[in-house]
Amino acid sequence: MLFEIFKDGCTQRECGNFYQKIFTNAQVNLPLQRFNAAFKFHRLKSVLYCHEPSTNKRLGQCLCTTNIVKRMRITLIAGARPNFMKIAPIIRAIERAQKDGYKLDYRLVHTGQHYDDRLSKIFFEQLQIPAAHVNLGAGSGTQAEQTARIMIEFEKDLLSNPTNLVIVVGDVTSTMACTIVAKKLNTKVAHVEGGIRSFDMTMPEEINRIVTDSLADYFFTTSQVANDNLRKSGVKDEQIFFVGNTMIDTLLTQLPRTKKPELWPAFGLQSKNYFVLTLHRPSNVDDPEKFAKWMQVLDDTGLPIVFPVHPRTMKNFSTLAQKPKNIRACDPLSYLEFIYLIKESKAVITDSGGVQEETTVLGVPCLTLRNNTERPETVTEGTNEMIGDDFTALTNALEKVKKGEWKQGKIPQLWDGRTAERIVHELVRIGGK
Repeated sequence: MLFEIFKDGCTQRECGNFYQKIFTNAQVNLPLQRFNAAFKFHRLKSVLYCHEPSTNKRLGQCLCTTNIVKRMRITLIAGARPNFMKIAPIIRAIERAQKDGYKLDYRLVHTGQHYDDRLSKIFFEQLQIPAAHVNLGAGSGTQAEQTARIMIEFEKDLLSNPTNLVIVVGDVTSTMACTIVAKKLNTKVAHVEGGIRSFDMTMPEEINRIVTDSLADYFFTTSQVANDNLRKSGVKDEQIFFVGNTMIDTLLTQLPRTKKPELWPAFGLQSKNYFVLTLHRPSNVDDPEKFAKWMQVLDDTGLPIVFPVHPRTMKNFSTLAQKPKNIRACDPLSYLEFIYLIKESKAVITDSGGVQEETTVLGVPCLTLRNNTERPETVTEGTNEMIGDDFTALTNALEKVKKGEWKQGKIPQLWDGRTAERIVHELVRIGGK
């Protein structure tokens, strides 16, 4: 828990002597690992952060002019499109808790990993996410370049803005990079969506998950499978909080606001009479021959296929030797348009983890062009099936969908739209320890 100690009129020069006097008078002798001090000079007001309640009690007794305010400060990290859907409900839940009198403060840090307006700005607007307190401007680059830039800039920000807890979400580069920085600065980390595993080390996201979970202090999980993964890695039960899925909080909140994309009439779409395609993983789009084969198999379905093309995929799509007749490519869609498109589709073909979750809740068949998934509950309970790299299996699965023979599925436990509430409840409890 964070304790703030203010001394009005204390200049930076006076500050060291002031706090030396405090600790001398209080006869404080704390081991280094139990004391985290930082000074912030703003309007001649100095702030001391100390994580030792008993010590602060003694400080308060010996300093009648010093106010001790108990509160919890949270730094919330978002960097890429998948993060934005996950942080939106957490921010709303924190703000509701503030109105109810809980002393929770949050600071939103946008790392700038996704900087294109179509992948960032429009999501903030549609999901009603407040403007970030800072944008680190990471930009594009290789995995190492992005990671390095995020770490350098976030270290500066965290040193200037100390916090009790850094919350990271998902499994993007920003998640891992900010976790490493926070832990090196002796700051606790909570991982929302902790414990999920594909067990595929060729995926950058899997490396991000493993590194993040090896360092984090608290884990907010989406499934019992994730809980078991964490336990097997040595995480204690008291660090694990099974709360549900914040992505689904956003989906259920925004569902009434979804809107028909402007491309609907131009593409000649009719409800439940088209497919949606999303592909972005290197294993599916970087090999021109394999990518062309996927396009050929999908084009043979005979039904329109709407393909919002990820920027990194457009190059290979535009250079296809044989142009698909039934695949309608378009720019990435806004969240509200994309969810409408999924909801009204006959099925979705994807390699995205988030889409596997959204289709399960919406009851839409999902065909995943991967050999593994970090979200197995979408297969065992939901509407998702793994197609792998098998072109024949894809053809057969599409025929099964067209005949109306796909499984119904059910919504996994706690995917009920109240996950963020549970997270904030636990944050309040953690902060009171």
